[in-house]
Amino acid sequence: MEQKLPLPPFTMESALEKVQFAENAWNTKDPEKVCLAYTIDTEWRNRTDFINGREEVKAFLIKKWENELDYRLKKELWGFRENRMAVRFEYEWHNESGQWFRSYGNELWEFDENGLMAKRYASINDMPINFNERKLL
Repeated sequence: MEQKLPLPPFTMESALEKVQFAENAWNTKDPEKVCLAYTIDTEWRNRTDFINGREEVKAFLIKKWENELDYRLKKELWGFRENRMAVRFEYEWHNESGQWFRSYGNELWEFDENGLMAKRYASINDMPINFNERKLL
């Protein structure tokens, strides 16, 4: 059986570790690696996209990182309980035209007993920024 440590129920230490693992994985921009943190039948809402299953997650991430260039992400634990977490995040990226953006958001996560994310609900807003306004270098 697949497992992704740490496992729920989470403590402060294990919740912080889980968030850091997620941040590290997403910053690789490797859809193959990132999608392995999710259950086969994971449910996502990402902005207005509804994504179902690990294979759809992988396809979504491939497209995302083809368009969001030089992507850099920072996540922060907002709260947790048993097998659920609330996380705030920001990331910076630019499009093909060179316009930079900072994207802000919140995620609600729910994990199965094996530490795989079964549900992810993300609300995200983008703000155009100038190159010299970047914080996440």
